[in-house]
Amino acid sequence: MKIVSAQEMRDLDRRASSEFHIPSIVLMENAGLRVVEAVQTALAGIKLPRVVVIAGKGNNGGDGFVVSRHLINSGFHVDTFLLGRPSELTPDAELNFRILQNISGRVFVVSDTGELQGLLAPLSGCDLVVDAIYGIGFHGEMPSPESEVVKMVNQSGKPVVAVDIPSGVEADTGKVRGEAIRATWTVTMALPKKAFFLEPGRSYTGMLTVGDISIPRCLLEAPDIKTNLVTEDWVAPWFLPRPAETHKGSFGHVLVVGGSVGLTGAVVMAAEAALRSGAGLVTAAVPQSLQPAIESRLIEVMTTPLPETSLKTISLEALPALQSLLERTSVCVAGPGMGRYPEARAVIRFILETAGVPVVIDADGLNALAEDLGVLKDRQIPVILTPHPGEMSGLSGLSVADIQADRLEVARGFASEWGVTLVLKGHNTVIATPGGDVYVNVTGNPGMATAGSGDVLSGIIAGFMAQGLLPDQAAISGVYVHGKAGDEAKKEKGERGLNAMDIVHYIPAVLKAFESR
Repeated sequence: MKIVSAQEMRDLDRRASSEFHIPSIVLMENAGLRVVEAVQTALAGIKLPRVVVIAGKGNNGGDGFVVSRHLINSGFHVDTFLLGRPSELTPDAELNFRILQNISGRVFVVSDTGELQGLLAPLSGCDLVVDAIYGIGFHGEMPSPESEVVKMVNQSGKPVVAVDIPSGVEADTGKVRGEAIRATWTVTMALPKKAFFLEPGRSYTGMLTVGDISIPRCLLEAPDIKTNLVTEDWVAPWFLPRPAETHKGSFGHVLVVGGSVGLTGAVVMAAEAALRSGAGLVTAAVPQSLQPAIESRLIEVMTTPLPETSLKTISLEALPALQSLLERTSVCVAGPGMGRYPEARAVIRFILETAGVPVVIDADGLNALAEDLGVLKDRQIPVILTPHPGEMSGLSGLSVADIQADRLEVARGFASEWGVTLVLKGHNTVIATPGGDVYVNVTGNPGMATAGSGDVLSGIIAGFMAQGLLPDQAAISGVYVHGKAGDEAKKEKGERGLNAMDIVHYIPAVLKAFESR
């Protein structure tokens, strides 16, 4: 499923009308019906439900008038408030306003703050509010009296169904510059908008439903829309049952390079995740004095001792051994638990310059790479970077606040500039490809904000690449499976008690469900 900007959505509406001859009034009717379905679901079981619909002057308000009409016809008690004058309505909205006036005597006009008193009693006595004030064209700070109305709705404590987007939220940035509706449920039309995956917009969205308003599927799947939502239906076909005639060499060999004093667990978790993800073979290459500790925890994973520094980190003397290992593996994960020390930069550079296989760089490998980004230029091998916002700040030079404010475009720009696949971790992890496509993931939960979770993700991605998935496919599916495994673990452990190895243990169950589809 695609994710669109406000302009992309306007283009889709225009093309549906101009190329497929679907009148805009039909699109408005369908939008209203999708909201009606949500309201009916939300108020199921309530006798004589009372609804307040608050409409603006644009097409979003027109959707609201359609909602009012159909709810009235379904037996609901509906009070409709137009914030503005009828003469200011768009043509389609005005038509639906006139139709509504003909069937209902409870349509009220609020053109200034002096008329807000009439909203108090219906608002306090209703079961639900429909927000149809502003749509995706809204920018800036909401004017009066709309801002006062939004404040009244939020303070009422009533559940709110927002039409397309909560009023006051900017569709492309998710920014809120003043008052904005805090929706319980948002019914967005045709495709999700960017704001639903950016803070603070997503916190105002509530539950999200995408409504079909009859825009042709060929438009909704247009390849020139470069932002995408990751779904199970998309990921699952990459995980078909395995052929009978196979052996462990059929599913690749993952090399995990890292480890330092106090951080051996990172290597263990990345290696275990790669194995649980289906890689045929996994080798952990670690400083030689740490090998016994690693080997005691990894039964099915092979281990290789590497020459080490006085700090018991990987030394430059280990480079020939690393070259030999890279020649015998399918994909390399570099950085888990490596530590921050002077030689780390040279170790990461050597791996990137020597490897003839895809490389996933995580954790301290990213910190080392941040000092030497130029090594990414002219790389012929696929490179996947998996930073959290703090590590992304080191790579990009941007502040964490600036990154979080525009996660999609920051990730897209970096991946395109440096020719890498970038996995920007966090709530709704973003995957950006060298070709400019961006994918947003919605699996996962706050319990996964725990030590080692990122190491598990890097292992999953590597395990998928070892089995033959393309780098972009491995990153997209790896993020989805990682989050889904975390969601399954949450069902048993809850959020506070969830740890990284719990995620590892649920990877097979997620993959089994794919194979059984």
